[in-house]
Amino acid sequence: MSPTDGAAHAAPQAAASQGRPVLSVRNLAKAFGSNVVLRDIDLDVRRGNVVALIGPSGSGKTTVLRSLNGLETPDAGTVTVAGPGTELALDFSAKVSKKEISDLRDRSAMVFQHYNLFPHMTVLQNVIEGPVQVQKRKRAEAVAEAEKLLARVGLADKRDAYPFELSGGQQQRVGIVRALALKPQLLLFDEPTSALDPELVGDVLGVIQELADEGWTMVIVTHELAFARQVADEVIFMDGGVVVERGPAAEVLRAPRQERTRQFVRRLLHEF
Repeated sequence: MSPTDGAAHAAPQAAASQGRPVLSVRNLAKAFGSNVVLRDIDLDVRRGNVVALIGPSGSGKTTVLRSLNGLETPDAGTVTVAGPGTELALDFSAKVSKKEISDLRDRSAMVFQHYNLFPHMTVLQNVIEGPVQVQKRKRAEAVAEAEKLLARVGLADKRDAYPFELSGGQQQRVGIVRALALKPQLLLFDEPTSALDPELVGDVLGVIQELADEGWTMVIVTHELAFARQVADEVIFMDGGVVVERGPAAEVLRAPRQERTRQFVRRLLHEF
């Protein structure tokens, strides 16, 4: 799967810009009523790197991800996204405007756990909806790029199919293409394989691995720890709304320092 124009747009010269975080999060906090789900979360993602968020259900991983795409509004903390163009800095301790949330969404794209494709639209229509309706790009340009992206994930022959005609793995690959079509700086994956039958997981993980190899900047919430160990530059283990441990994937998943991390990894990987 060769790089497309979208990949070139999102991850140019990744190795040359490793020192500069494309995303910085500081002191992110969120509560739903009396239920505190995030407490002072810090996160840096450098251009071209992959960060995996792991942890038990209810640990706050998905809330972090949704905050990075403007789908949740944190109660406090800052989210800063580097260029192109001007730096975008949102301070959720103060009032954040709809324009700022819109700008945040323009710089990231989410791949959802349950696909979230429009059922009344064909595959091609799902992919070009964002570029044409939101980004106001020319339809012919959006269609040409969508066809290239569908071909790269082996779905060129499904462009006129509807979601109900696809397997779960095919729908998730369309979801990835839809995100790529927006040419984001940051790709966000929320448990991208958890809704799939086991035999379909490999195809989706293969696409994500190739995107990582191409230098896309990604944050992935996943329970696939073996995959995280293979693809991620950094792993962050969360529990109870806080970061318990973070570090290089090989260290956190092979020799975690914290007992709570060891318990979690042992249960999922049957190691230690």
